[in-house]
Amino acid sequence: MTGTGIRLTAPAPGWAIDADVVVVGSGVAGLTAALRCTAAGLRTVVVTKARLDDGSTRWAQGGIAAALGEGDTPEQHLADTLVAGAGLCDEEAVRTLVTEGPAAVRRLIGTGAHFDTSATGELQLTREGGHHRRRIAHAGGDATGAEISRALVEAVRDAALRTVENALVLDLLTDEHGRASGVTLHVMGEGQHDGVGAVRAPAVILATGGMGQVFSATTNPAVSTGDGVALALRAGAEVSDLEFVQFHPTVLFLGSGAEGQQPLVSEAVRGEGAHLVDADGVRFMLGQHELAELAPRDIVAKAITRRMREQGTEHMYLDATHFGAAMWETRFPTILAACRAHGIDPVTEPIPVAPAAHYASGGVRTDLRGRTTVPGLYACGEVACTGVHGANRLASNSLLEGLVFAERIAADIAADPAANPTPGSVADGTAAPRPAAATSGPTALPAGPAGTVLLPLIAPEARAGIQRIMSEGAGVLRSAGSLGTAAAALETVYEQAQDQDGPGHGKPAVPGVESWETSNLLCVARVLVAAGLEREETRGSHWREDRPERDDTDWARHLVITLTPDRRPVLHRTATAAFPPVDPGPVSTAAASSSSFPTAPSPAFPTAPSPAFPTAPSPATPPPADAPREP
Repeated sequence: MTGTGIRLTAPAPGWAIDADVVVVGSGVAGLTAALRCTAAGLRTVVVTKARLDDGSTRWAQGGIAAALGEGDTPEQHLADTLVAGAGLCDEEAVRTLVTEGPAAVRRLIGTGAHFDTSATGELQLTREGGHHRRRIAHAGGDATGAEISRALVEAVRDAALRTVENALVLDLLTDEHGRASGVTLHVMGEGQHDGVGAVRAPAVILATGGMGQVFSATTNPAVSTGDGVALALRAGAEVSDLEFVQFHPTVLFLGSGAEGQQPLVSEAVRGEGAHLVDADGVRFMLGQHELAELAPRDIVAKAITRRMREQGTEHMYLDATHFGAAMWETRFPTILAACRAHGIDPVTEPIPVAPAAHYASGGVRTDLRGRTTVPGLYACGEVACTGVHGANRLASNSLLEGLVFAERIAADIAADPAANPTPGSVADGTAAPRPAAATSGPTALPAGPAGTVLLPLIAPEARAGIQRIMSEGAGVLRSAGSLGTAAAALETVYEQAQDQDGPGHGKPAVPGVESWETSNLLCVARVLVAAGLEREETRGSHWREDRPERDDTDWARHLVITLTPDRRPVLHRTATAAFPPVDPGPVSTAAASSSSFPTAPSPAFPTAPSPAFPTAPSPATPPPADAPREP
């Protein structure tokens, strides 16, 4: 595997930090990985785009799914996950998740996270869409993510773990062998670090979250601009399944012109018995699915969108007036406050709701140890595509995935000699930064080193246009026509960036946070639309109106995408629904040994067993239709 040579246009690093591991992101996946790596004696640095608790984890309302209740089993959790994934889950990855998940949740509780319990001290569990049992543990009623984030941030601070906040990651650094050796980043603000610098480390963990800001309306925070996926693509890593964007069915409708992050009305509200109704009070989900309002999210989002089209309206309603004030105030205080802040009282009136972009089921392709196709580069959480979610994530599996695979990554790095401290390294958590020019190695980079292709930046003013293009052409309802129109419009934005000195163009975009973010958004938007055009079927959260049927003969398989050095996405179709094995380079013997069906790890560190490679067979020689292609 070789890199593309593509980098964002940015100043050369002016300072550098040495470490054994750099974690990019501070949600449940990033902080769990960082804590486990630190516990293994690895010098770990956490880089995060805003404050430690500003990622998507904090906004997770519903909870975390695991077979923790009486009568529930990992096999039942497995079955529900596979159904929701619409034939594209990697079963071994799901089995790993549901088997190791309960112990991972208990370790999270041991870290200090407080979940809601009954009077007898047992976890209170609820149901969400796609689950046949109550297996969702929650905290603060509807503030699970905030509590998990609080506990992990507190643990990070107690461990005196080195962090760099308000830092936008730019690009991956690699050594002469193509192995990851750190990241460049830009620190926004004054302090010990400022401007563009680098963290040098032989292990890089991407935990940057999602890409919801590529759409006009999303539940994602403002920091979710697809930075990790864009970085991985520029580094030559494979991404997969980006066409499967989950639109949450019940997002508080704030008006047709509302943009940016929208308040989520958790699926747990439906889990407790709320009904979806139209303006006439008709429960339109009855007869649509055996679980009615608790059907998997793609089914509910499609049903809402269909009903909106039929009736010419912009939203439906979620009716939970039968809950009463006491239940709203104790079980869903966050949602109650958000609704009332926008002039809606769910105690006495139905809540106007509509789908909005929520979760990327696809991302940077990894194996069961979180390894990507770039040696030394790992990914976990929403930025990763482990094969767990398939075509549609099962509700509340995301926090669990972050926990389980972060622990697996930490165990793999701890067992890899390449991640051991480098003799003579100065990074001990207290060393001052030093100018990159005074060092040797990959951080001593001029603005445009030989073999590097500097990516023309996209002006920040293009961001809203990119979002509108995506919402109109690649939203809940898609077709060849809408996706083709979106692709052409995005290509125009892209081509204008290549020819910024041409007639009719404004001044070239200058390096800065807004232009870097907009460039990342355009990168992931182009790849997402290319994948949506290529997948000529309806499956999970990818709904093609012109191809309304699921096609298991041709499409029970994944799309794997890379970038060429000239920045064009190239798509490959896998031979089966199982991922082919990831081979990012040599692996230590210790890290490679395990059983094919991992058992729950012991509480002592390492907290997860060293997992085996996925056992899916290598794909056979594909037919001509499966050959790489440029859209």
